[in-house]
Amino acid sequence: MLQVYNTLSRTKEPFVPVHEGKVGIYLCGPTVYKPSHIGHMVGPVIFDTITKYFTYLGYKVTFVVNITDVDDKLIAESNRRGIPMSAVAEEMTADYFANLKTMGVDSITHFPRATEHMDGIIAFTQKLIEKGYAYASEGDVYFNVAKFEGYGKLSNRSLDQMLGEGGGTADRKESDFDFALWKSAKPGEPSWESPWGPGRPGWHIECSVMSGSLLGDTFDIHGGGLDLQFPHHENEIAQSEACHGKPMAKYWMHNGLMQASNEVGKVGGRKTRSAESAAKEGDLASQEAGKISKSKGASAFRDLLARFPAETIRFFLLSSHYRRPIDYSEERLTEVGKGLDTFYRFFKRFKLVTGKSFYGLAAPATRAEGDARWGSVPAEKKLLAETLACRAKFLDAMDDDFNTAGGIGVLYDLVRLLNRAIEEKKLESPGADAADKDELAESAAVLKELAQILGIFREEQAGAAAADDGLTESLMAILIDLRLAAKKRKDFETADKIRNDLKAAGILLEDRPGGTVWSRG
Repeated sequence: MLQVYNTLSRTKEPFVPVHEGKVGIYLCGPTVYKPSHIGHMVGPVIFDTITKYFTYLGYKVTFVVNITDVDDKLIAESNRRGIPMSAVAEEMTADYFANLKTMGVDSITHFPRATEHMDGIIAFTQKLIEKGYAYASEGDVYFNVAKFEGYGKLSNRSLDQMLGEGGGTADRKESDFDFALWKSAKPGEPSWESPWGPGRPGWHIECSVMSGSLLGDTFDIHGGGLDLQFPHHENEIAQSEACHGKPMAKYWMHNGLMQASNEVGKVGGRKTRSAESAAKEGDLASQEAGKISKSKGASAFRDLLARFPAETIRFFLLSSHYRRPIDYSEERLTEVGKGLDTFYRFFKRFKLVTGKSFYGLAAPATRAEGDARWGSVPAEKKLLAETLACRAKFLDAMDDDFNTAGGIGVLYDLVRLLNRAIEEKKLESPGADAADKDELAESAAVLKELAQILGIFREEQAGAAAADDGLTESLMAILIDLRLAAKKRKDFETADKIRNDLKAAGILLEDRPGGTVWSRG
């Protein structure tokens, strides 16, 4: 049974949805004032994978990611560039959407924007005032933390650790702990009319309103980075539960932060090593110290995509358990790319053996379909039986709080198993048994089934060398043919030169019974 770690209880709990057969997920999205960097892809890739797994399990999922398109940072960027705040937001939202598409994040159902929910925000705020949880002060509205008995239950903080916004508004609050629900407009700022005068919403109330409007007063999973646990998520809980009188979300899930790495870990094994400076799960202070962010000069994500394939980046993000910090470096991405070549080489080898494209294999879309397809395996099909044992281990890992790192380790085990079968059964030889090739294809379909859950190996062009519209593949085919012709003429000097020159350029050739395959070294 699926177990989910709940930050609220600090334990793994069996997953039982609020509504049978349905799952509602809300993930805090970006404040769109600068181009996206790699840190902005962490949550979407993780929760896109979680959504894919829920869908695989047979649930109907509604996945919501908000867009914060009104904020102090947006106003500052608008003033710096001399263009309207809305123009900044539209430009950066388009950049964010483009990056999500490139990364294969395609399961998000709704992208609500704060500016589209002003009526709901004002009504929500008014209700909190009427219920005695909030008060107006000189055009601002604040949530009275002392009135909400459960404040601090998510972050486990005492009151002296939980001071609210201060600065120029501190004198308007009844207590330093209180936080803003509505902010009065300063001269020249974008504003909306309200019962308390022109202004704009506080940060926290936007998510309470948007999540509630799309998922209901109580929904299944609220996700976000560990840095949002306090004050953002703590304040969301307080205002939502004060307003509705019921729990906001059943499960609170927090992913580790991305931080600069000082050590390249091994890729391709069942576990990956963290950098020496890596923080422990849930250790916010140490993760914040190394967090990659716009304020620390993180480069635009589109620049990173110019150097690394999107599939490599996605695989990298899923190679750690989502609750652990992610140790980032371009050296690490390079190592991940080399690990992925293990799979890309197998896909080429598989095509040579079977004449089929791995990417074209029909694979089950749900666990029930897979169980029905492979429910009974004849004793003579040893390869398929061993493959299905790997499938069971992969699904066990995913059922254990979405352990993608453990799942990826199983995928490496599986591809090694398939390569070994090709060698032991001599499937690259001209006289190889057709039944053995069929069993290999059926086993490869299991690999594809599991890869689909992670959102990888979906299209051939997503591979490590694929962004050139097939030009590299065509040129390599010509060089391999020229080398083969040279060997047939017994011109081994030319044949060796082609191999050695390609090796110097980072291309490895492997001669196999079924033909020569190439890979990036």
